[in-house]
Amino acid sequence: MKRLFLFVATVLLALPLKADEGMWILPLLKEQKFDEMKSLGLKLQDYDIYSPDQASLKDAVVIFGGGCTGEIVSPDGLLLTNHHCGYGSIQSHSTVDHDYLTDGFWATTRDQELPNPGLTVTFIDKIDEVTDYVKAELAKDKDPNSMNYLSPSFLNKLAEKKVGKKFLQNNPGTEVEIKPFFGGNQYYMFTKKIYSDVRLVGTPPSAIGKFGADTDNWMWPRHTGDFSVFRVYADKNGNPAPYSETNVPLHPKRWMKISIKGFQENDFAMIMGFPGRTNKYYTSWEVAERRDIDNAVRINIRELRQKAMLEEMLKDPKVRIQYASKYASSENAYKNSIGSNWAINKRNFEQVKRDEQEALLAWGKKECQPQYEEALLTLEQIVSDRKDLRSRKWMLDEAIVRGIEFTSVPTDVDTLITALTKDDQKGIKKQLFLLSNAFRRFYDKDYAPEVDRKIAKVMLKEYRRLVPTKVEPAYFANIDKKYKGDVDKFVDELFEKSIFGSQENFSRFIAHPTAKELEQDPMIQFALSVKAEQRELNQALKQFDDGYNLAHRTYVEGLLRMNKGEAQWPDANFTLRLTYGQIKGYSPRDCDYYGCQTTLDGVMEKEDSTNWEFVVPQRLKDLYAKKDFGPYAAANGKMPVALCATTHTTGGNSGSPVMNAEGELIGINFDRNWEGVGGDIEYLPDYQRSIIVDIRYVLFLIDKYAGADYLLKEMEIVK
Repeated sequence: MKRLFLFVATVLLALPLKADEGMWILPLLKEQKFDEMKSLGLKLQDYDIYSPDQASLKDAVVIFGGGCTGEIVSPDGLLLTNHHCGYGSIQSHSTVDHDYLTDGFWATTRDQELPNPGLTVTFIDKIDEVTDYVKAELAKDKDPNSMNYLSPSFLNKLAEKKVGKKFLQNNPGTEVEIKPFFGGNQYYMFTKKIYSDVRLVGTPPSAIGKFGADTDNWMWPRHTGDFSVFRVYADKNGNPAPYSETNVPLHPKRWMKISIKGFQENDFAMIMGFPGRTNKYYTSWEVAERRDIDNAVRINIRELRQKAMLEEMLKDPKVRIQYASKYASSENAYKNSIGSNWAINKRNFEQVKRDEQEALLAWGKKECQPQYEEALLTLEQIVSDRKDLRSRKWMLDEAIVRGIEFTSVPTDVDTLITALTKDDQKGIKKQLFLLSNAFRRFYDKDYAPEVDRKIAKVMLKEYRRLVPTKVEPAYFANIDKKYKGDVDKFVDELFEKSIFGSQENFSRFIAHPTAKELEQDPMIQFALSVKAEQRELNQALKQFDDGYNLAHRTYVEGLLRMNKGEAQWPDANFTLRLTYGQIKGYSPRDCDYYGCQTTLDGVMEKEDSTNWEFVVPQRLKDLYAKKDFGPYAAANGKMPVALCATTHTTGGNSGSPVMNAEGELIGINFDRNWEGVGGDIEYLPDYQRSIIVDIRYVLFLIDKYAGADYLLKEMEIVK
């Protein structure tokens, strides 16, 4: 165990072979990357970026919600993130009469800022390397096949044990978490402070915040003002507390200075954030599996689902609001899969990984380390053996579980059936109350049964076309037996006969409930059958997990040992990382070159009043016509909108601060280019670009467009 850690440590202290690649761990920044960052133009000291002993830039970077990043930009807890990260909160406050998605929203006073139940902001107080501690605890487990080395529950219990219950009791809102890195070859502990009173301060209209929408998603050049503004609140002592009118704005350890000085192509840029997941250590067989199963299924199914959904959204403003977030989420992963497959084929990732594997096999043979060959043989066999099961699972998840909303109708009705059978009036009353609550959660303000009905017909037809009948969920046999293969009639009768098919059906049942109706309810039977199939597939695939994880840990260990002369970065796992590079354009194909900066000119060039994705608000057109850009214009007089950089980002980096060589905020990361999505597997220096909204456009919109210049008075703006 100790000998392996020495090898890993040696790897981490070495220099990299590829500039710009990597999502680097902050405590190792000085040893790993600092000299290279300085050579590219960085003007800070390492402790300005990360310090365990004093406030640093890392203290202004937060987890926003459960999957995005944000940055603190004022001493009163003002926070910037993406419009799409705040989308769910914006949507939750929107109605047909007060449509903040369409019109935008700006609080003119702090008491108008809107609370968001369930939304959290998480600060990282400390990052501690705990590999020796974890491995000493793991050594006490005598099971050679134990999975504790990757178990979140086991590792987090170790974290709580390490800091002690008293520490957690004395620090409200504080949590500790230990995460594995390099497949379980290294460990870090994160001490986090989580705030739950987070209020919406302002957002531009979707015509700005989502300009270009699905057409421009994953694309460069880009012209989207993808930002929103929130504020973090705390109790009077600065501690996390549930929403209360008596809470006050948080006074953070650190907030970011904002630069409107501008930049030049090839200038240094860096990003801190919480990248979610990468697959740098895939084998060649996993690359093929990702392309031919995961991505192929998602592309096919989501294209069909989104087409049906969009048709209904364009017909009815109410449906558009109800399904806006659902559509955006689906489209995002859809385009990601397309870009991923393009990169896999374009750069021949299978061969890249085969070359890595062959190199390891040769090295292992030379060093008399046969375990690496054994690990690769195991991984190859596992990927082959799980192929059919994985395909079925992806089809079920995409087409049925995610694709059909009524799959999630309440199914826990056994207690109510028992009460009805026994005529237990007290029990009936209680269970009907619980069922009504569950129905409201399913049939909420964002559910349209006619949209679900239409999509279900499309999804079921495609699922049945591609999945053999003998391995479908058992209830699907009724489509052939009872409805002679007529999917449309099957779905229509589900809605007509189920108590969950409409509000009227449910009200009628509540008025006269019977056990027989529940027992025979077709939507309940449908959902139960799908859940049973999902459990069966999950359990079958889980049989491969332990063997895969053990073999993968050995494989990664081998790569680390073999490449001990290179710095290695661990796969993203939604922990705080830094990436750096340069502001730079790129050439996606022969004779095409995209520059690194877009302007408001491009917004006007793209304007199309007949296409909802490219509508430009009249006020923005008026400001453009007058060239009323204030101090935010570039040196050439144009209004900057977005930029791109060679930084290495992925999902979770949405909302991440983009900083210049002085550590000043110059933009907010919001996307990647389509050609660079494959960087989740293998970094593409010629193609990989982070797409960033220019902070000058953000301030211009807050000031000139929204008239919310009072917010700028909180910020520290460098001219």
